[in-house]
Amino acid sequence: MDLSYSEEDQAFRVEIRTWLEDNLTGEWAALRGVGGPGRDHEMFEERRAWNRHLAAHGWTCVGWPVEHGGRGLSLWQQVIFHEEYARAQGPARVNHLGEELLGPTLIAFGTPEQQQRFLPRIVAVEELWAQGYSEPGAGSDLANVQTKARLTDDRQDWVIDGQKVWTSNAHLSQWVFVIARTEPGSQRHHGLSFLLVPLDQEGIDVRPIEQLTGGSEFNEVFFTGARTDADLVVGEVGKGWPVAMGLLGFERGVSTLGQTVDYARELAGVVDLAKQTGGIDDAVLRDRLAGLSAELEVVRAFALRGLSSVEGGSDSAAGGGAGSIFKLVWANWHQRLGEVALQVAGPASLLARESGTPYDLDEWQRLFLFSRADTIYGGSDEVQKNILAERVLGLPKEPRG
Repeated sequence: MDLSYSEEDQAFRVEIRTWLEDNLTGEWAALRGVGGPGRDHEMFEERRAWNRHLAAHGWTCVGWPVEHGGRGLSLWQQVIFHEEYARAQGPARVNHLGEELLGPTLIAFGTPEQQQRFLPRIVAVEELWAQGYSEPGAGSDLANVQTKARLTDDRQDWVIDGQKVWTSNAHLSQWVFVIARTEPGSQRHHGLSFLLVPLDQEGIDVRPIEQLTGGSEFNEVFFTGARTDADLVVGEVGKGWPVAMGLLGFERGVSTLGQTVDYARELAGVVDLAKQTGGIDDAVLRDRLAGLSAELEVVRAFALRGLSSVEGGSDSAAGGGAGSIFKLVWANWHQRLGEVALQVAGPASLLARESGTPYDLDEWQRLFLFSRADTIYGGSDEVQKNILAERVLGLPKEPRG
């Protein structure tokens, strides 16, 4: 695989780097590095305003086709955009689920009417989306979904009953895409439908979940007779599983490469801390830091190779399970970084500051605590390993009780 960039790609890198340097100043300068995992509550309204500033200058949905409001950037140009955005410490964007997950899914599977209704509002950051996948009994095992939806007698609306959990930013969103069982008596991945549901209505109760890191970006969402229009089902009724899996393919797409730039910055910060504390003189600790640096280069190279061989929206077995492998590798790498960060910080890392409510964490404590979830959200390690074993290597399926 050729990992070099063309002259056109290099010119684009200069363009986006210059634009970010010129714009992340003045009123926007305070947003550098704000938000992100475990910190989604930070300066939300200001970050939404910044996202709308990006939209006004054509820097949202950059990989979407031009006819759907995007820039139609090539794969490598999308990689460059996300790398430069991370290097500039652009604030965490509030529209990730709409821009990187639902939008591409509607482009691939949605009707023209659905595309016309929702895509322009995602591009303009006018409507935000939450993901209604996980349930108390269907987290990593998504095929065990029990939330139900039925058509009204006049076939004008879906009526939805059930519960979703770990729903990112549902308390800040206007819409949620929901996997629901629409065929009574169906089991596993059969009889599921992919529905688009407005959150601001009677019959929906959103309850934020307080996290170890102090924020509440995850939520429980209860549906009790909630409604959505009958035509707001993506794909065929009862055949929502391929749509749901296609969306997960987009989730592990090009935007994840920006993570590796953020991780490199975190690693550099831990190295600087080790120099300040004298921990860098410990041969064992220095070896762990060197190992993390080498591993991160391998993670990035693997991600680039995987992205070049997998079409967006493909399921998790595509490209020899490239998406599943990437998820396993970066999640475990990031957890090890969090562990090393606390080792470098020493005994002080065991104490939280009392300035917050109920406590306030420093950067390394937050990194360690939030990274505990890395191997769970977005598909747990166990699920990724099952995908690789059963669907890529062809091993016998795990017995189900």
